[in-house]
Amino acid sequence: MADGVRRVVTGHSIDGTAMVLSDELIASVSRQVGAGITGSEIWSTAEMPVSNSADALSSQLEGFVKRFNAYNYVGNGEGTAFRITTFAPGHARFTHRTESLDYAIVLSGSIDMELDDGNVVSLNVGDVVVQRGTTHTWLNKRAVPAVMAFILIDAKAVVINGQSFSTFYPDASDLRAR
Repeated sequence: MADGVRRVVTGHSIDGTAMVLSDELIASVSRQVGAGITGSEIWSTAEMPVSNSADALSSQLEGFVKRFNAYNYVGNGEGTAFRITTFAPGHARFTHRTESLDYAIVLSGSIDMELDDGNVVSLNVGDVVVQRGTTHTWLNKRAVPAVMAFILIDAKAVVINGQSFSTFYPDASDLRAR
């Protein structure tokens, strides 16, 4: 997965027969959230329910749906994103929170999830985290890369006692290796 992820996309012919529309390698690039974090943007949608129409295909194939002068990373209220991310040993710390419901699946290696209460959960191949808009960071303190699949579904910000816990990302000073 270091070079990328093979993505096979199905669809329909003009007469409605199922067919493969594309079969390609999606390159792995910097996730731009700090050193040692790379990944492939597999798919993104901008509406619910999701459109499987031919008209929606081109923007979904890009991996990021562009909307409101920003990319649909998460939090536009109507979309989904699917990505594969590799965390190199000692990668940069990226503490963040998103307005989304995330399914995070460990595909290879091992990784720790640290929450803002200090709780650290060690995860191994096949483990799944259901991330519900909490502040967290991923930490790979092992000798081999950890590869994870992330499926993000837009959600409303968590509100507790009238306080909204909306999306936030670190500034550049927090993107340090651990």
